[in-house]
Amino acid sequence: MMTIDKFNFAGKKAIVRVDFNVPLNEEGKLTDDTRIRGALPTLKKVLADGGALIIMSHMGKPKGKVNAKFSLSQIVDAVAERLGAPVQFAPDCAKAAEAAAALKPGEVLLLENLRFYPEEEGKPVGIDKEDPAYDEAKKAMKASQKEFAKTLASYADCYVMDAFGTAHRKHASTAVIADYFDADHKMLGYLMEKEVHAVDSILKDIKRPFTAIMGGSKVSTKIGIIENLMDKVDNLILCGGMTFTFAKAQGGNIGKSICEDDKLDLALSIIEKAKAKGVNLVLATDCVAADNFANDANTQICDANNIPEGWEGLDAGPKSREAFAAAIKGAKTILWNGPAGVFEFDNFVGGSKAIADAIAEATANGAFSLIGGGDSVACINKFGMADKVSYISTGGGALLEAIEGKVLPGIAAIRGDK
Repeated sequence: MMTIDKFNFAGKKAIVRVDFNVPLNEEGKLTDDTRIRGALPTLKKVLADGGALIIMSHMGKPKGKVNAKFSLSQIVDAVAERLGAPVQFAPDCAKAAEAAAALKPGEVLLLENLRFYPEEEGKPVGIDKEDPAYDEAKKAMKASQKEFAKTLASYADCYVMDAFGTAHRKHASTAVIADYFDADHKMLGYLMEKEVHAVDSILKDIKRPFTAIMGGSKVSTKIGIIENLMDKVDNLILCGGMTFTFAKAQGGNIGKSICEDDKLDLALSIIEKAKAKGVNLVLATDCVAADNFANDANTQICDANNIPEGWEGLDAGPKSREAFAAAIKGAKTILWNGPAGVFEFDNFVGGSKAIADAIAEATANGAFSLIGGGDSVACINKFGMADKVSYISTGGGALLEAIEGKVLPGIAAIRGDK
């Protein structure tokens, strides 16, 4: 497999798929440039070699229609500033052949939002899956998707995939486009290489003990990951809103806390599986309960399985935080996905902060720590602790699917995997 370090971009046009799905405020101004900064090493390598650079990305969910709210024209200046080079803009990603052909070495062209075309995602528009005509529409869309990918590929001599956040999608720009370049002219960018290495460190090159922390509101969204991790981890911490599904499954009273009533049997089966596999399953035993879902709500500490009526658990309690920290501090490999409470409210960050502190301490003692998923990354950034962990993943869904053991199309297309 060709690597970006081995490839010389001199005199070549490179089309690079990045993830510039960045947050903008009401005025269309960039509020967090993390994803742009993450792509800079790859983009600068192309320019430093003497290549011309074509950047493509999606933003938001415009559902195959042009929508000014999601136009990448809003970030041209921000990209130029961080890249240290002028950036031209192509207002239609499928009609940029002339602009691409005119590019000289050292010049940069940013294409308009790929998702303004339904062909990017390859999903039929305006037809229900139950419609008898859906299969034909899907087949037609797949053909259109190939043509769209071929058009994008025609702009350049080589292709670089550097958008880990979309690597789990078989979209025109993330996987299909790779079919139009030979093996020596397609490669992963620096960010993708780092992400793949980080996932491999978690799943293949495990230093023990291995502690995984899974948070968030629903056990159903994490079941695939939990089951895949059961064969790999020594300690598994399940926290956040899913705490109360487990508490209710074991006969507890959870007040008006969030709960998946149809997943109680699943919760019990996870407890049994952990026992059978010798995994130390750590669940919250107490919580910070509130009488309202608000930062200024009245609070009390109570057992996670004995919450008064009208109250709901919004954060892990002090005993739970101690148990979490104990399972983390001695670990040599750590994965964190999902907060321990409603961290968006400053009064309910205690559980997540305890986890972050323990991870930072373990990392300082030589552990490899991977933080992935939007909320966990937001937690680490909120606490100003990004430099105290080993690696922060840029891809939420992609990371989770990789941890589930699924093949990611955006990586398979480069590696030639099937």
